[in-house]
Amino acid sequence: MAVELNHTIVPASDPHKSATFLAEVLGVAAPITFGPFRVVSLDNGVSLDFMRVDGEIGSLHYAFKVADEQFQPIFERIRAAGLPYWADPHRQRPGEINTNDGGRGVYFPDPDGHNLEILTRDYGSGA
Repeated sequence: MAVELNHTIVPASDPHKSATFLAEVLGVAAPITFGPFRVVSLDNGVSLDFMRVDGEIGSLHYAFKVADEQFQPIFERIRAAGLPYWADPHRQRPGEINTNDGGRGVYFPDPDGHNLEILTRDYGSGA
C-alpha cells in the first residue's frame, strides 16, 4: 500500500467558522461534524479536521492544487469576500497572482490567519 496523507488537524478559534469558510471558498461539500472536529473533505480523500484551540494560533500553510478551470471561480470567491491576496508566501506582492511553472497561484488568509494557497501546477513542474 502506498503512503498517503489521510487528514490533518487545523487549529482554529472557531472551527465551524473556519471550516465553513474553507469549504465555501474552495467550492467543496459543507463540513461535517466528527467528534470535536469540523471536517472538510477534499476530492483526493484527504480531510482537514478543524479543532478548537484556545489562545494564540500560529499561522500554518495549506496549499490546494486545483484544476485550471477551478482557479478562476475560487479566485473570484476570494475577491468577492474582500480578502487580501498575494502572489507569494511572504506577502511581498499584494493584489497579484503568480504564474509559476506556467500555472497560476495565489495566497490568502483564513479567519485565523493561516496562509492558504491555491495553485494549478506543482512547483518545479515546468515552464
